[in-house]
Amino acid sequence: MNSAELSNLPEPDLAARDHSARVVAAVRGEIARSGGWITFADYMQLVLYAPGLGYYVAGTRKFGGAGDFVTAPETTPLFAQALAAQVAPILAATTAGELVEFGAGSGALAADLMNALAKVGALPSRYAILDVSPELRERQRAEIARRAPDHIGCFEWLEALPAMIDGAVVMNEVLDAVPPHLVLRREGAWFERGVACTEALHWEDRPLAHDSLRAAAISRFPEAGDYLSEINPAAEALVEDVGRRMTGGAMLIIDYGFPQAEFYHAQRSEGTLMGHYRHHSHADPFLWPGLSDLTAHIDFTAMALAGERAGLRVAGYAPQAAFLIGCGILERLRERGDSASVSYLRESAAVQKLTSPAEMGELFKVLALAKGEDIAWPGFAVIDRSHRL
Repeated sequence: MNSAELSNLPEPDLAARDHSARVVAAVRGEIARSGGWITFADYMQLVLYAPGLGYYVAGTRKFGGAGDFVTAPETTPLFAQALAAQVAPILAATTAGELVEFGAGSGALAADLMNALAKVGALPSRYAILDVSPELRERQRAEIARRAPDHIGCFEWLEALPAMIDGAVVMNEVLDAVPPHLVLRREGAWFERGVACTEALHWEDRPLAHDSLRAAAISRFPEAGDYLSEINPAAEALVEDVGRRMTGGAMLIIDYGFPQAEFYHAQRSEGTLMGHYRHHSHADPFLWPGLSDLTAHIDFTAMALAGERAGLRVAGYAPQAAFLIGCGILERLRERGDSASVSYLRESAAVQKLTSPAEMGELFKVLALAKGEDIAWPGFAVIDRSHRL
C-alpha cells in the first residue's frame, strides 16, 4: 500500500508496535530455518495463529466497534434468529441433535442462536464450540454467560474435532481465515508466491513445486495471460474432514466468496487477499503483522466438491440476503414493534447491511452440505443457485 493510504490508517500504540515486532522476528526466524523463503500459507499461519503471537491468539480485540471488523452476528440478534429457522429443521432430522460451531468469534452468534432455538423449542442436545484461541474461548464463555445465562450449561469447548457429528455444523466467516497458497502463472511458467526477508519482509516467487497445486491452478485459472490467485487445499481438507465425521445433519458455510467460474474470472487476476485493521481494508499483508487480520475469499465450488468427496450433498447455495429472507429475518424485524422507534430503526439499519447487495447481501453466500435427506430448507426457498457451483 502506498504512503497516502497508510497515513489514513490509525497508528498502533507502542505496546502494539512492540508486539508486531515480535511477530516479525518470529517470521524472520522461520524464514531463516526454511532456507530463506516460506510459502504465503506458512506466513499467514504464523501471523494469525502462532501461539502467543498470532492475530487470533494473542489477546487483542478483533470483533465489534473496538476491533478490526464487525461480523454479521455482531450487527443484530436478528441474524441468529433467522439462522435458527434453518438450524432447527437440521437438528430435528438427526438423532443426537447436536450443534457444532467453528470459530465462534465473540460468542454473540452462539448466545443468540441458543436463545432463538430455545424460543422455538428446538434446543440442541449440546452446543460445542471449536476455536483455536484460548483467549477467545474465555471471551465467548463470558459473552454467553451474559447473553444466554439460562443455557450456559449446554455449551462445551472442544480441543479437537469430534470423532462423530450428528447435527448441525455452523462455519460463519471461518474458511476465509484458513491460509491459502498463492499460485502465479507468468509468461506460461508456474510459480508459488511466498515471503522472504532482507531488510524487510517482501514477496518472492519461486517455481511451483507441488503438483497438486499446479493441477488445481491449471483446471481453475483462465486459459491465457498472467494470473495470480489463491488455492486453498487446507480449507477444502477441513470441509472434507468434517464431512467424513458427520453421521447425520448438515453443514452451513457462511462466508464471502464466489463459485469457481467467478472466483477465477479473467478480470480478477490479482486474487482476493485482503487485510483488515481498525475497520479499514488494505492490500498489504506485511502491514503490522500480528495486529492486522488477513483473509481471502472462498471458492464455493471447491468447498462443495470437498463436501461431496466426504459423502455430503449440496442442499442449497444462495446469497446471504436471499437466505436470511427465506429464514424470516424481515418477519423478525417487524416483530420489533413501532417502526418509528429508535430500537426498530437501529435493527432495520442492521438488516439493511446484512441484505443489501451493496453491502453483505450479495457478496456473502450460504452453502449447505447435507448428510441427511429429510431436512426442510427455508433458507433456499427464495433463491437456490446450486446450479452455478
